[in-house]
Amino acid sequence: MKDRLRLPFIFDRERLQADLRRLQEDSWIDHFVKQNYSGSWSILPLRGAAKATHPVMMIYSDPTCTEFADTPFLERSPYLREVLATFQCELDAVRLMNLAVGSDIKEHRDHELSFEEGHFRIHVPVVTNPQVEFYLNGSRVIMNEGECWYLRLSDPHRVANRGEVDRVHLVIDGRVNDWVRDLLTGAEAAAVNV
Repeated sequence: MKDRLRLPFIFDRERLQADLRRLQEDSWIDHFVKQNYSGSWSILPLRGAAKATHPVMMIYSDPTCTEFADTPFLERSPYLREVLATFQCELDAVRLMNLAVGSDIKEHRDHELSFEEGHFRIHVPVVTNPQVEFYLNGSRVIMNEGECWYLRLSDPHRVANRGEVDRVHLVIDGRVNDWVRDLLTGAEAAAVNV
């Protein structure tokens, strides 16, 4: 499987951004792995570990957790719920992740986050700009608002926001099933034929 695949979904960026505006005043949580970034990288959990009460545990995408639940933030986000319903598989952690202007995510790996290991991560840019530099395996990935991307983030990746607006992505973690397998193999075949 390729390390990046653009999936055959385009979500309505205006509706994504309308849901984001509803949540802007909520308490976003600073990413807890401080050594992985400089500047500001914050998260709003939409799904998290079912019994989590501490904010850090709500945003943590624990690969050993077996029970996830929607948060009150998702309940107030009708279009984000619609987007998530697109994915006919078990969803684990789902978050909005905001990389502020001038901030960097240092190169790192998210272990066990690959199709081959039974998990996947999808990125849907909600707000972005041309000066966001997202590198996976040393090669830039350009993602536009509303697009939907599978990224094998168990591989080395880094991000820098050199633009003038914060970058916010909807980040969806889930478990591979037959529907996901068909989706990704179909996207890989389409990418080869382009």
